[in-house]
Amino acid sequence: MTPNQPYLLRAFFDWIVDNDMTPYIVVDATNALTEVPQEFVKDGQIVLNVSPSACVNFGLDLEFLSFQARFGGQPRQIRMPCQAVMAIYARENGAGTVFAVEEELTEPSAGTSLEDVQVSDDTSSSKPSADVNEADADSAPVPPKKGKPNLKIIK
Repeated sequence: MTPNQPYLLRAFFDWIVDNDMTPYIVVDATNALTEVPQEFVKDGQIVLNVSPSACVNFGLDLEFLSFQARFGGQPRQIRMPCQAVMAIYARENGAGTVFAVEEELTEPSAGTSLEDVQVSDDTSSSKPSADVNEADADSAPVPPKKGKPNLKIIK
């Protein structure tokens, strides 16, 4: 699947703007594809106001976020890959989200076979049968985990 971060970034941006608040983003300025004014970078990060009143030519697609803004009165072109955006929030109340760093997301590797994956279900003691082939396993729905959901913020 494609990364969900660009979709979430757009949704949070629209939500913040629709509520008449000011969207700010925290950007990883160490990303090689990130073009931001380095004189404003602190500890490898930069916080940018991306409100419609602060920037022009705003563009956000599935790969990049770009816009023009003034820094110290000088117009600058800003461009970054979506995965360089670490967080988006409303300046007025801090509502928003922090994105997980891509390396920290845990996914089965491409070489993982069906036998290597263990599925546990607290409500059933039955085990998957050994004659399940990989084509059937790919299309089979995965039941949701039971219990109270939790959110873990990774910094």
